[in-house]
Amino acid sequence: MTDNLSLLSRKDLIEKLAAIEHERWAHWQSYLHEQCVRQEDGSLIIPAKLAERWEKQIATPYTSLSDEEKNSDREQVYRYLPVIESELSSDWR
Repeated sequence: MTDNLSLLSRKDLIEKLAAIEHERWAHWQSYLHEQCVRQEDGSLIIPAKLAERWEKQIATPYTSLSDEEKNSDREQVYRYLPVIESELSSDWR
């Protein structure tokens, strides 16, 4: 794919994907902050149950995740598909 992409379109693709990644990250951080307990100094404490759950997920390979967890990951990938599909289809024109 990179051989067929011009330098300009490759940079454009990277920027489009980076924008989606930032949106995804910001959405996750917003969710994470909502789950935490804010301290007087502004720091956040993650509830133990959530920390335990997320640490388990971090240590689990994708193939070993539950169907629900896999679906959650797939939902995130759907954000990227339109940009990738558009780039692939324009690359073959």
